[in-house]
Amino acid sequence: MKMTARGSIAALLTCMAAAGVATPAVADGVPVGVPLEGVETTTGLDVPRIATAVPLPVVGAPEAPRMHKGDMLPTPLLPAVPIATELGETLVTSPLPNLAGRPETDGEGSLESPATTVRTRTPGAVLGSPLTMPDASNSGLPNLTTPKLGILTPEITGAPEALLGVALPR
Repeated sequence: MKMTARGSIAALLTCMAAAGVATPAVADGVPVGVPLEGVETTTGLDVPRIATAVPLPVVGAPEAPRMHKGDMLPTPLLPAVPIATELGETLVTSPLPNLAGRPETDGEGSLESPATTVRTRTPGAVLGSPLTMPDASNSGLPNLTTPKLGILTPEITGAPEALLGVALPR
């Protein structure tokens, strides 16, 4: 093996090790500005300005199934998966002409929604076995039972809010 090949392999392994050790930086959202300047130049009207962020959901680890004494299937059979995201700050501003009926009272209206965290959990399922554990009084064979089925409800937790404002000229 040539020396350049060995050096390349060593550099590649070093980069892979550094990438594995480094903690990944997770962004809360991707900022987005809605471009409406084209509408303003074509129509000659003042258009609203919109700035927001696209949320990036982060999937957490599902709850591990647990075995209980006397049950043949783990609980929950289909675990719920937590998902969290940051709803980014959103700002919409729009010109408001002639607020008080005169051109000198032109103002600006705004709708602002501060950033907030939203957490959810997917639905899960619990299933009971149609058979019991082996029974010594039944020659070691399991008995039949009524199977049980349960659904774990989905959850959503968050507190989004919005602020509405009007700014008058000074």
